[in-house]
Amino acid sequence: MLRLEARPQPSRAWSLASPLLALVITVLIGVILFALLGKDPVRGLQVFFWEPVRNAYAVSELMVKATPLLIIALGLAVCFRSNVWNIGAEGQYLIGAVFATGVALTATKDTGPWIVPAVILAGVLGGMFWAAITALLRDRFNANEILVSLMLVYVAVQVLNYLVYGPWKDPMGYNFPQTKTFESVTQIPRLMQGSRVNIGLLLALAGVVAIWLFLFRTYAGYAQQVGGLAPAAARYAGFSSRRALWVALLTSGGMAGMAGALEVAGPIGQLTPYVPAGYGFAAIIVAFVGRLHPVGIVFSAILMSMFYIGGELAQSRMGLPKSITGVFQGLLLFALLACDTLIAYRVKWGK
Repeated sequence: MLRLEARPQPSRAWSLASPLLALVITVLIGVILFALLGKDPVRGLQVFFWEPVRNAYAVSELMVKATPLLIIALGLAVCFRSNVWNIGAEGQYLIGAVFATGVALTATKDTGPWIVPAVILAGVLGGMFWAAITALLRDRFNANEILVSLMLVYVAVQVLNYLVYGPWKDPMGYNFPQTKTFESVTQIPRLMQGSRVNIGLLLALAGVVAIWLFLFRTYAGYAQQVGGLAPAAARYAGFSSRRALWVALLTSGGMAGMAGALEVAGPIGQLTPYVPAGYGFAAIIVAFVGRLHPVGIVFSAILMSMFYIGGELAQSRMGLPKSITGVFQGLLLFALLACDTLIAYRVKWGK
């Protein structure tokens, strides 16, 4: 019979191979799922893994989807490496979008280009503000940051709905719950004509470098990770656990808020009730599939974006339900958790 035997030390090889095996398992289960639904499995895999990269325009749309996932996941990686479980990045993303909208709506046709960095900064501050609520409650009252950050997501949704159905509702919008379209001067600059990819992609890549340097090349990043891995050792070394908490949550909240600002002032161009796209929750999977490493997160963000685009194409071209995207995301996460067992254990045959 099969049994698990503890390894003397965690396997570095399986730490790298586990996400790849999880992807293979996800694909195999996906093939079975397509067959059970009466769809052509080959066509299903083509829609998910080929269509999103088949030409330059498709790749550009893939980058549009990957940018917010990458930015949010980078911030979450700092949190999780610090043993701070921020599950509310979706709420921080929404409040960042709200703050950015507040600044964008002040723009007129005569406003200068300074409004673009102001909109992005407002998003960052909005996300930090929302994350600071969690940090304050954890710091002062030892509240569980998982529950607090998660519950704040639903509060953020209500704040968004109140604004788009109320004071910010476009009076010329035929009663649709949305703000007016932002002035063109607030539009996040695009990198090339004929593509929706904007400077958010450059900010995301700069974030990869910045987070890598912070975590692996600075004393502060070392202290941050020690506090997460061994709190007692961190206290003995004089590292502040309170500082680690605030740095982790403010960094994560700020990056989620930036993603929200880039989304409403970029591809969307206004605030609507449909801004909550689940990016904050999907970014949790992205962070773990990427092994909480900035470079790994780049590849996992691209993979998750393929699931988003593949799910949309599967709806229109194969008649599959919208939930197929969430199914693939969930399959990938559960497969990863199962495969991660092989890092600490080896499979043995026998008694």
